[in-house]
Amino acid sequence: MSQHGAQGRGAGRALAGGRYQLRDLLGQGGMASVHLAYDSVLDRQVAIKTLHTELGREQAFRERFRREAQSVAKLTHTNIVSVFDTGEDDVDGMTTPYIVMEYVEGRPLGSVLDEDVRQQGAMPADKALKITADVLAALEISHEMGLVHRDIKPGNVMTTKRGVVKVMDFGIARAMQSGVTSMTQTGMVVGTPQYLSPEQALGRGVDARSDLYSVGIMLFQLVTGRLPFDADSPLAIAYAHVQEEPPVASSVNRSLPPAVDALIARALKKNPNERFPSAESMRAECLRVAQSFHAAPPSIVPGAQAQSGAGVGSAVFPPVDQATPAPTGTVQTPYQPAPAPHPYGTPAPPAPSPAYGYPQQGGYQAPVPSPYAPQPGPQTPPPYDLTPQASGPGGGRNKPVIIGSVVVSLVAVGGLITTLLMNGGEDDPQAGGGGGASASASASAAKAEGYRGPDTSKKIDKEECEEPEESYNDPDKVRLPNFKYKYIGSVKECFQAAGWSDIKILKVDENTYGEGSVREQYPPAGSDVDPEDMPQITLKVSTGNPPS
Repeated sequence: MSQHGAQGRGAGRALAGGRYQLRDLLGQGGMASVHLAYDSVLDRQVAIKTLHTELGREQAFRERFRREAQSVAKLTHTNIVSVFDTGEDDVDGMTTPYIVMEYVEGRPLGSVLDEDVRQQGAMPADKALKITADVLAALEISHEMGLVHRDIKPGNVMTTKRGVVKVMDFGIARAMQSGVTSMTQTGMVVGTPQYLSPEQALGRGVDARSDLYSVGIMLFQLVTGRLPFDADSPLAIAYAHVQEEPPVASSVNRSLPPAVDALIARALKKNPNERFPSAESMRAECLRVAQSFHAAPPSIVPGAQAQSGAGVGSAVFPPVDQATPAPTGTVQTPYQPAPAPHPYGTPAPPAPSPAYGYPQQGGYQAPVPSPYAPQPGPQTPPPYDLTPQASGPGGGRNKPVIIGSVVVSLVAVGGLITTLLMNGGEDDPQAGGGGGASASASASAAKAEGYRGPDTSKKIDKEECEEPEESYNDPDKVRLPNFKYKYIGSVKECFQAAGWSDIKILKVDENTYGEGSVREQYPPAGSDVDPEDMPQITLKVSTGNPPS
């Protein structure tokens, strides 16, 4: 946050009984304002974000906001803006939640990009890859703790005067997705349309791979100076994320090597199972690619335009009494696996697919069956904080608006409602036999060469099982906690505290995280479950031995 903030509404006021004195207004969006403030107790400058929406009136939201802030406060990393405190106070007669954060002397990544665009047309690829790797380092830590950011974009990334990258606003989008009545009734979605993953645009549950898609969008923007999907309507942009293929980055910036194209293409796969499996793996690839070529100044193709989403609006809203012609070429069934996966090479152009749920003469075409199992339970689309971005070459036209549930309704008509199974093509643990038996057989009982012992410090709090989060969709259900990366001993204690007994453990050979580390779980974290009738929970647990 730059020190050059103007005096704004709220300046001169105080929060927390006078402890925090608001000073310069550093930034303001549709959902929140950020002020430079003085902490009179610890005699230091801090940044305070206050939410100025009607959400402050909702007790359920305030409680969720407090819990998210507590979770984020546990994140300690060089590339993460620290959270010091949280609370609520009366501002202009409204109960207003606030977060006290580390004050970063620097500027948003969007401002850095705008300067590079003015001078060179785009950000140099080596610089963009280094920044992206630092963002992924922050996400690696948050994902390990079960926190998905949900709103990665240049506006939520800061760079200090010394060039240190800082990611902020962890947990804000998730807090917005609490089961608040005023939000869920309108079917809003929290996020910024230009950076939404397809599963977010569909109002589906998200995991860490959704953040990696947003990082891919941001990297494309850094190295080309423009967004892969942009349009006049947020609805059209969201639809493009679901249905349209992104352009190749080197078609805009000729200086980019094929490895950068391949990296971005993999991050922007519609199917989450085809993206990088983790922030750690994507970060390693960014660093590898950055070292594999000699940096060259950006060479922007004159007049080149990234895919704009033009025509998507008319496809979604066809003229009255006029049938929409079947799309050709670039439109693919969402989450349809590529005919020939090409994770590290230049991706082959997608094969044309038939019209998918577009209005046709005589009615709607039958939807193509999804290759993924439907997610049980009703799906309420989460609420969109469409925070405005700076206008200009690198900023796009991200104006504060609210997308209604029509986004999900329109794509659902075409049969686009699909879901993600956490382990992709692996055997269903609940199917019995097959997958579990083979996994157990492959795990060695003895300690092999390269064995790594348990890390018992990776514990899950028993309260996460005793008092799990409420479901967004069903008041009688709760969300399954995230057991990944946790030591199995603490997970069993968590189960016992909650009285859950139906657990199945499959041993797998893996020595990166150590013996007893939970590698996968089914049902996945965040699934709606009935605490009075819990399903069998299957956990794949590391033996500490290297893979055989």
